Amino acid sequence: MSKLRRLACTLAAAPLVLALAACGGDSAGNGALPTGEPIAPIAAPEGQSWVEIAEVTPEGGYRIGNPEAPLKLVEYASHTCGVCANFSQQASAALDEYVATGVVSYEIRNQIHHPVDLTIAMLARCGSPESFHPLANQAWANFEPIMTNVQASGAALDQAVQGPEAQRFQAIADVTGLIDFFAARGISRDQAMQCLGNTELARQIIERSNTQSEELNVTGTPTFFLNGGRIEGTNWASVEAALQAAGAR
Repeated sequence: MSKLRRLACTLAAAPLVLALAACGGDSAGNGALPTGEPIAPIAAPEGQSWVEIAEVTPEGGYRIGNPEAPLKLVEYASHTCGVCANFSQQASAALDEYVATGVVSYEIRNQIHHPVDLTIAMLARCGSPESFHPLANQAWANFEPIMTNVQASGAALDQAVQGPEAQRFQAIADVTGLIDFFAARGISRDQAMQCLGNTELARQIIERSNTQSEELNVTGTPTFFLNGGRIEGTNWASVEAALQAAGAR
């Protein structure tokens, strides 16, 4: 049995509410957080904003901001996690302000909890690196209607999850309304179907999620790291306090 099918079968066997139990796991851990005096803003390249500069990292995450920023914030997040949605809704605009200074970069890495989670992660990757953060934030901003559609999909979703590997995520996106959701945000149906048929991409996302979660003891989402030190807390107040203690303003 393939890794994708094992994931689908394992997660589909439990109700969605149980899959969401991994949200807000224990975020305490090792690694000292940076501290320091306020850091002066760093100018972006002429005619650009650091918020508009994005790239895929070697870890498979999507980072916005100055690649050489002295403060590097990493979030492990799930698209089927209500705590992650709350964080995005609270923090996305404020984080952009910190990123715009050139002092902070912000990277999102996926932790996969559910086949729908993986489907959204694939769709958010369907555009350019610059579009990943806006698309991910749009999905979290609409968390409740998306999850309502998922819960209402019932047997159709179960059937999609058990379908042939090459068509599985296309079917999941269709029955849950995610094709239409992303089409309204610039990802055409044809583009989405092509992305969702990329089973190698799905495997890569799963493998990185599993490997990195094990290596870093990421047991729930959201989990945040700043320059390799783990931030205790899952809300914007905790993250902002860590940023400011490290010198971000």
